[in-house]
Amino acid sequence: MIVGTAGHIDHGKTALLQALTGQAGDQRQEERARGMTIDLGYRYAALAEGAPLTGFIDVPGHERFIHNMLAGAQGVDLVLLVVAADDGVMPQTREHLAIIELLGIPEALVAISKCDRVEPARVAEVQAQVAALLAPGPYAQAAQFPLSSVTGAGIEPLREALQAAERRVAQRSSQGGFRLAVDRAFAVAGAGIIVTGTALAGRVSAGDSVLLGKAGKAVRVRGLHAQNQAALVAEAGQRVALNISAERLALEQIHRGDWLVADWLHAPSTRVDIALSLLPSELRGLEHFSAVHVHLGTQDVTARVALLEGEKLLPGQRMFAQLLLNAPLQAVHGDRLVLRDQRAQRTLGGGRVLDPFAPSRQRRSALRLRQLQVLRDAEDLEQALPALLAAAPAGLDPQRLERQFNRLRDSWRLPEDVLFIATRQGPLLFARPQWQSLKQQVLEQLARFHEQEPDQLGPDRDRLRRFVALALERPAFVSLLDELLADGAISSSGPWLHLPDHQVQLSEADGVLWARLLPLLLKGEFDPPWVRTLAQSEAQGEAEVRLLLRKLARLGLVHQVVRDLFYPEATLQRMAGLLLQHSAADRIVQVAGYRDLLGIGRKRSVQILEYFDRIGLTRRVGDQRLVRVENALAQQQAGP
Repeated sequence: MIVGTAGHIDHGKTALLQALTGQAGDQRQEERARGMTIDLGYRYAALAEGAPLTGFIDVPGHERFIHNMLAGAQGVDLVLLVVAADDGVMPQTREHLAIIELLGIPEALVAISKCDRVEPARVAEVQAQVAALLAPGPYAQAAQFPLSSVTGAGIEPLREALQAAERRVAQRSSQGGFRLAVDRAFAVAGAGIIVTGTALAGRVSAGDSVLLGKAGKAVRVRGLHAQNQAALVAEAGQRVALNISAERLALEQIHRGDWLVADWLHAPSTRVDIALSLLPSELRGLEHFSAVHVHLGTQDVTARVALLEGEKLLPGQRMFAQLLLNAPLQAVHGDRLVLRDQRAQRTLGGGRVLDPFAPSRQRRSALRLRQLQVLRDAEDLEQALPALLAAAPAGLDPQRLERQFNRLRDSWRLPEDVLFIATRQGPLLFARPQWQSLKQQVLEQLARFHEQEPDQLGPDRDRLRRFVALALERPAFVSLLDELLADGAISSSGPWLHLPDHQVQLSEADGVLWARLLPLLLKGEFDPPWVRTLAQSEAQGEAEVRLLLRKLARLGLVHQVVRDLFYPEATLQRMAGLLLQHSAADRIVQVAGYRDLLGIGRKRSVQILEYFDRIGLTRRVGDQRLVRVENALAQQQAGP
């Protein structure tokens, strides 16, 4: 168990821990000189003979050192709220209480200290003050212990209450990736660099490699202590000291607020969606885009608060919000955080992390707010997943979910109707009915395209994606099409996609114009007229003729050899037959000989041969051109 203190300055937090553990606090020279705790203090002691060591974190009570108090409060199982009998409830009593409530610390006990200085009536008065203070919150039933750290009166009942609490403390799950928020870093002669903190998740062993800080520097764990004792393994819920090493690792590179995490979990982000609550004690509301300090783990990061359900959050109210951070934050779903004002003088409120990878666009949309509602109400991934899928038309990235919930996918318990869809950019998760619905929408929209464009064989993939207008990213849409093609629900002719029974139908005007153009193209034989000439002869616009011939090329009725030069299918078949005759002996195509067979110029002959290269009938090898045997056989079977 890890116990933390809380309370106003000079209310006896350090003296109480000394009475409980027998160990003196305030070891720093400045603390001894000033007679006050400035930074975090750490002690370990067994609450009973033979019991495991309990970790105690002493926090400063002065308002100027709230940031240090916040760094020490993360990961605490039980808080000792210390209130001096002579002073009673003071400002930092209230602020510390608000902080531990925002952090969701499971249990609290109250120590009414310095009872040797006052009359019993004053003790009863302070106890009433404390009861009134705690009444509206989660610690309304917290036991109070009048005591004196000087005389020792009341210490044993408190110790017994701590022992009972230790038996109640739920063992934290060691599943998921290792997470430790660094609160100290120092060097030890002969050992190297030591970092300490509370393990918030997972486990770590000597010899493991973990990533350090925002840059994710790989470091090796040479050795470790858990709860102040040498160990081979440390787990979530323990105070941990790690002896780490890495190439060019210097103590100056490590700071309070850095994280040590498993390699797959490292994903700092600068946009975090949270469920935010503003303290009822605030005198005015929180405006949209207010500047704040964000405290998570041992990190203290400045940010702007983008309110997602209004322009102002009133005292005592809750709202979804997005934090736009000025430095990356390492967070997972469910993490608790505290917000303080821009000048770091006042605690404003806090919240729970819902999504550490918040979107920059459409963050206020109805769809996004539904996702946040699911994330707010869900305790784990399995509970959230069905609703998240229903609110995610583009599917969910499983790697992002792993990092968001700190759960590798091999530990997921997925419903049978959840599909992993492979894409070129990695897998995506879809609900089976949702994936089938997307397929049906593509088929319906492709049918609509055929109705609107009956003279076209079909769109290519990108045009169909724009036409269907699904929320899918291109890799997912391509995977959807691949499945439809594999199932035979869609057919392809070259790059063009169409329903299997779709037949191209020219418009009446196009049909009339094609009937007039075809004789002209056939009459030209191996040297047909250009688009410009065809347009002039039929008194049509060049663009109109060109568009029609390109449509016909998609249908396979003509072939576009070069821009604005089209050959009818019958003519191209004749030219291909002459090519095969010419090269029958050795498969080698001689440009001059082929030119003579066609009776046209060398330039046009080369253009035709280059077209045959493009469609795979011939292949250019150095200065020669060879007929592809397999394609030549197919050409012969097709006939002229």
